[in-house]
Amino acid sequence: MIPIRDRNPSGSFPLVTVSLILVNVLVFLFELSLGTRLDSFLFQFGIVPIKVIYSADIPGSNFANTYFPFLSYMFLHGGFVHLIGNMWFLWIFGDNIEDRLGRIQFILFYFICGIGSAIVHVYFNRQSGIPCVGASGAIAGVLGAYMVTFPRARVLVVLPLFIIWQIIELPAIFVLGFWFLIQFFTGAATISSAHGGGVAWWAHIGGFVLGIILIKIFPKTRYRRL
Repeated sequence: MIPIRDRNPSGSFPLVTVSLILVNVLVFLFELSLGTRLDSFLFQFGIVPIKVIYSADIPGSNFANTYFPFLSYMFLHGGFVHLIGNMWFLWIFGDNIEDRLGRIQFILFYFICGIGSAIVHVYFNRQSGIPCVGASGAIAGVLGAYMVTFPRARVLVVLPLFIIWQIIELPAIFVLGFWFLIQFFTGAATISSAHGGGVAWWAHIGGFVLGIILIKIFPKTRYRRL
């Protein structure tokens, strides 16, 4: 199912959410300008688990080039579909969590979820030499927070049924809970795989769970439980 929008208006302009989307788009446009240098750029600023695990044995490794990617990877994307999908979810669900936490706390929340999801990804993919890029780990934290904060908020989704695409309205706890189950079972299926495929399933799982935990810890600024 593909979310279209939610029926849960926020009480303030989502400045941080919009800013994050703009920064991600600008960084992606920069990626497009790199041409043949893109692969080395993603290898340098994306999360490469084997580089992190064996950083002490890699000549020239230092704190900056080993751990800065835990921040930079959140602003890199592997293609238009990857970027649009992530930004679409952030646009739909980010405004309410920003409204709930306040702008400064939301920035902190977003980065903690992104960094935490990368740590989970590295743990489950220690031998992978494939760069992990994308904002989906941080956004998964937003989804987890949204699910427990606004479980009854209505979300319009497109439900593909063979050749018929049905638009229906469902509670957020069902939409986002279903999303999480897909990530979990697919991630569990990749544990025995040497590379885990092209999607960072465990980053999504880690970010989602971390978002649920953090939203209960962070002080509330506005709170409307639906």
